[in-house]
Amino acid sequence: MDISFILSGFGVGLLVGLTGVGGGALMTPLLIFGFGIAPAVAVGTDLVFAAITKANGVWVHARQRTVDWRIVRRLASGSLPAALVTLLVLGQVDAHTEQAEGFMTTTLGLALILTAAALLWRLWGASAVPRDDTSQAGRGRSEKRRALATVVTGAVLGVLVTLTSVGAGAVGAAVLLWLYPRLSAARVVGTDLAHAVPLTALAGLGHWQLGTVDLALLVALLAGSLPGIYVGSRMSAVFPERWLRPVLATLLLAIGVRLVT
Repeated sequence: MDISFILSGFGVGLLVGLTGVGGGALMTPLLIFGFGIAPAVAVGTDLVFAAITKANGVWVHARQRTVDWRIVRRLASGSLPAALVTLLVLGQVDAHTEQAEGFMTTTLGLALILTAAALLWRLWGASAVPRDDTSQAGRGRSEKRRALATVVTGAVLGVLVTLTSVGAGAVGAAVLLWLYPRLSAARVVGTDLAHAVPLTALAGLGHWQLGTVDLALLVALLAGSLPGIYVGSRMSAVFPERWLRPVLATLLLAIGVRLVT
């Protein structure tokens, strides 16, 4: 077990615990550009990693009743079929070819830009979310549009997460804040997390079938990240998380722009 992977897992876990930023946005670029892991293997391994590390969080939120399962079902009805279709397409191509790796890294760059934008919007733009029409007819129309938009959002996330392992966290939460402005912050986090686990689990299992999951790498990352998340969560009460998020968003934006240019 390579100690550098354990230390990297600890560092990413520490940042996740401090800021709540999804591990995929941090871990996948690190694996590809820091360690030279093939993009398909980095994505597949990180998906299984994400499913395992997020599962405990869902259990906690479910016990606290901070999960809106109706919204989870809407998201999953779009994301899970989209993930399956994406996996079927990946199964028909060689993910290790130069063209496939180039496409995955470009898509990863777009996902990182979206994640950075979502982080910054949650910090400074969420207060400008428009409110619902309060009339009875208006509420009915708004709910139908909202349900459709949620399913479409799920489908986009399904493709994005399966290709890059990025998007289920910050991007999903930002969209939920926009579509459901009356949802409390705790329920946004819990609902987003409850949707991310089955999506990353399905996509991760699909990558496992495709042979793009490195088990030894997965174990090393978990060995470092689980203690890192715990330490970061304990430190978050006294650390200036509000200032860390813009720094991370700027870093992710810079990496994303470099990948797509």
